[in-house]
Amino acid sequence: MAKSFIKTKRTVDSTRHLDIPKVPKDMWVKCDFCGEIIYKDDFCNNNRICVKCAQYARLDGWSRVNLVIDEGTFVEAYKEIATKNVLNHPFYEEKIVALQEKTGLTEGVIAGFGKINRIKVAIGVMDSRFLMGSMGAAVGEKITLLIEEATKCKLPLIIFCASGGARMQEGIISLMQMAKTSAAIGRFSDNKGLYITVLTDPTTGGVTASFAMLGDIILAEPGSLIGFAGPRVIKQTIKQDLPEGFQRAEFLLEHGFIDKIVNRNEMKKTIYNIIKLHK
Repeated sequence: MAKSFIKTKRTVDSTRHLDIPKVPKDMWVKCDFCGEIIYKDDFCNNNRICVKCAQYARLDGWSRVNLVIDEGTFVEAYKEIATKNVLNHPFYEEKIVALQEKTGLTEGVIAGFGKINRIKVAIGVMDSRFLMGSMGAAVGEKITLLIEEATKCKLPLIIFCASGGARMQEGIISLMQMAKTSAAIGRFSDNKGLYITVLTDPTTGGVTASFAMLGDIILAEPGSLIGFAGPRVIKQTIKQDLPEGFQRAEFLLEHGFIDKIVNRNEMKKTIYNIIKLHK
C-alpha cells in the first residue's frame, strides 16, 4: 500500500520581525586605516582618533575651534569676505556655492578671536572639506586681516593649517597670497608677536611655502603629511624611492623642520603652556 503524503501549509509568524533589534543609522564608523568597525560616539568623543589603532582622521574646522578655544568665547571675523571668479573659470562659482551649502562655511578658513584658558588669542583654522583647504584670494585676505589685527592688538596668533596648496581656479591671484600672508607675518614678527602654527594632514603646496612654516613655534599632529609637492609627484620626478615615512610629521621632526608633535587631545594644553611661557 502506497504511503500518502499530506502537504501542510506553513504559517508565517507576522510578529517575528518585531524581535529583531533596530540598529540606528550611522551608529558605527569604519576606520580608514585599520578597517575596524568603531562605535561612532567613541570615535567622536576621542576627537576622531581611532580607538583601535590610534590613527588620526581629519577634523573639520569648527571641531578644531571647539577643541582649543574656551566655550562661548569665540567670535568669528571676516565672514563677509567672499570668493570672486576673477578668471572666469568654468563652473567655479557653482562649486563654491555647493561647498558652502554642504559645509556651512563661507570659505576654506575660519578666522576669529577667542580665549584659551582665559587668554585672548587670534586664531585661524583651515578646513580641508572646502576645496581641500586651498588658498585663493578670499582665504589669503582673511588670514592677512587676522594677522594684521593680531599685530595691532598684540595678541598671540595661532593658525591651524590644512591645505592642498594654491587654488588653481584663481591662478596667479592665488599665488600672490603666498607673498601677501608672508609679508603680514613679517610685520607681526617685527612687532614681537608670538606666532604658533599647527600643521595637520595635509599641509602642502603654497601654504607650506608661505605662512605655515613661518611660525615661531611649529607644531604638528601625528602622521600629518607636510611638504610642498606630494611624495608621489617627487618620486615620479626624480625616479627614486623615497625614505620611509617621507614628508610625515615624524620624519620632519627628526630632521628639524618642526618643533614638536602633539597629540590632538593635548593640543589646547600645549598651546596654552607655550603662550604662558612667552607672556
